[in-house]
Amino acid sequence: MKKYIFITVTSLALFSAIFVSCSDNFIERDIEYSIDSENFFNSKSDYDKALIAAYDMLQSSYINVLMGEIASDNTLCGGESPTDVIGFQQIDDMTHTPVNDNLKNLWDWMFAGVQRANYILEFKDRTDFEGKAQIIGEARFLRAYYHFELVKWFGGIPMNGDKRFMPGDETKVPRSSVQEVYASIEADLIYASQNLSPTASETGRATKGAALALLGKAYLYQNKFPEAAAALEQVITSSKYSLVSDYASIFEMAGENGAESIFEVQYTDVEGAGFGCLQCSEGNVAVGFSGVRNYTGPKYTSGFSFNVPTKETYNSFEVGDTRLNASLLDIAAWATANSATYGKGNEDTGYFNQKYLPRLRSSNAVGDLNLTNPNNYRSIRYADVLLMAAEALNRGGINDTKAQGYLNQVRDRAFGDTDHRISSTGPALTDAIWKERRSEFVGEGFRFFDLVRTGKAVGTIPGFVAGKHELFPIPLQEIQFSNGNWSQNPGY
Repeated sequence: MKKYIFITVTSLALFSAIFVSCSDNFIERDIEYSIDSENFFNSKSDYDKALIAAYDMLQSSYINVLMGEIASDNTLCGGESPTDVIGFQQIDDMTHTPVNDNLKNLWDWMFAGVQRANYILEFKDRTDFEGKAQIIGEARFLRAYYHFELVKWFGGIPMNGDKRFMPGDETKVPRSSVQEVYASIEADLIYASQNLSPTASETGRATKGAALALLGKAYLYQNKFPEAAAALEQVITSSKYSLVSDYASIFEMAGENGAESIFEVQYTDVEGAGFGCLQCSEGNVAVGFSGVRNYTGPKYTSGFSFNVPTKETYNSFEVGDTRLNASLLDIAAWATANSATYGKGNEDTGYFNQKYLPRLRSSNAVGDLNLTNPNNYRSIRYADVLLMAAEALNRGGINDTKAQGYLNQVRDRAFGDTDHRISSTGPALTDAIWKERRSEFVGEGFRFFDLVRTGKAVGTIPGFVAGKHELFPIPLQEIQFSNGNWSQNPGY
């Protein structure tokens, strides 16, 4: 039987005193650390427990995926009404400000992940044991993962080296530059790629391939094309991963942690959660939020009708592309064919994110079923590695023929034949790769950042203002807590 890396209720109780309270604020200003270096990190077991706690914050990254789609041109916010989760609505309309609870959640939860990883790294030299390099490699991978999310959303962020932030640091530790954040991410992932096993000891743990793939993505976001190509091609030539033949199967339960999966955020529905602490959910909250409102029928369960794909997104697929029906659900057609009923919410388009819709579940599911969906998030797929490598090879002027080959592997799977291959070169090939990314990853939270990093956001995302909306605002509370130490992003 496969072992999965989930934090348990017992572990949460243990680490709530170490890291953060249920609010998971970036810097807890009233917390007392009941466990410290004097009575912890004395055995491998202590490091293992701390590492599980660092992994646990990945589950709260559901909000990154949900808001990454809503911020793009792929979807509208939806919900029950125009005031339902006003922070999401503002991000959809590009009217968000530094006072936005949902952006604050993203900031807090990702920094909580950094804090938990740094707790391990702060005391990495306290105890020696066999397998320590693997644990440190995983901690550095996780810190890089959280830092990458933060730099994508907010630009330069405060960093404190291999130390936790303590009360008062917010007035002394400056915001690092974007370049400095990426340098830290690169260093962490290079170390991780050199020290992590190619095969995870438990499902859900980071591997050498995951570190190289994320390193390649970090390079690509900086337009470091030769470095990106080199890292990504190491993943490809490892022959450890492959495209599955049936695209739709990737997003079914049976497709979790499959041959195409390089890194997945693990979710379960056997531990319940409520709205009072969404980051405490062991389930994928974004799934319930994306579900069909008041749905009754086969296969699916109802949800809150957020994150609804647009008609333009539906029409963006080429004729014959099997990814369309696997990615977007035409609810009217489905209801007619399957005797299902449903309601309509705000900004209803008639389409839903098929990849992450709530499914009927076993009797083991507990808590609010809209908040405890077990659908894993496919954070890094092999198709992403192929398309990123193609882009790096093409945009770097390195090898268009090889770039075509990687792109066409993805297209062959999408159309089920070899009749739709791309033979263009240069800028035309670049455009083809970017178009392919939209079709391949719709609903997976990549679109906004792809548009921003490629300079295509203006004129594509309604309301997007150049020089402002490339980044999101630092939450106002953090600016105030820093007492002028941290400047706000431009335009806010």
